[in-house]
Amino acid sequence: MKGAAVPSLDWQKSSYSGDGSNCVYVATSLTGTVHLRESDNPDVILTTTAPRLRALIRSLKDHPGN
Repeated sequence: MKGAAVPSLDWQKSSYSGDGSNCVYVATSLTGTVHLRESDNPDVILTTTAPRLRALIRSLKDHPGN
């Protein structure tokens, strides 16, 4: 059985990524789902929601080096 067609995502390079490799790309779907991938392994895509991603980023900023 074939799965439903996955719509193409409009990937954007993170503004924190430099000109070299190891860049993070972000895309959102029509449902508001956030997709993340890394330039060295673009076939692996992490999927989350905007509130969960915000909570992760906030936690990382509040506790640097942990």
